[in-house]
Amino acid sequence: MTAVLDRPCGRHDDPLDCPDALIHFSPKFQEYGIVIHDGGASVSVIDYCPWCGHRLPESQRDRWFEELERRGIDPWEDDVPPEFEDDRWLAEPGARG
Repeated sequence: MTAVLDRPCGRHDDPLDCPDALIHFSPKFQEYGIVIHDGGASVSVIDYCPWCGHRLPESQRDRWFEELERRGIDPWEDDVPPEFEDDRWLAEPGARG
């Protein structure tokens, strides 16, 4: 899985724009997904590695939204702090489940 995620593309800055990109990893949600090349940023979240079948780490999407709510931040209306755009929020003391 790591080899597929780390495969560089010399033509596309955004991996989701590359037609050769198969798998996407979201650091902020800790999710893996299969890229759907529909002209946008669509990804279908997966729970198991498509090559070996091992269970992937549990998504942190729900915790992400819960932590923002706990802080009084509406991700649809408010500015989301930069640490919530990647996995930094997981290392913050109050963010652990």
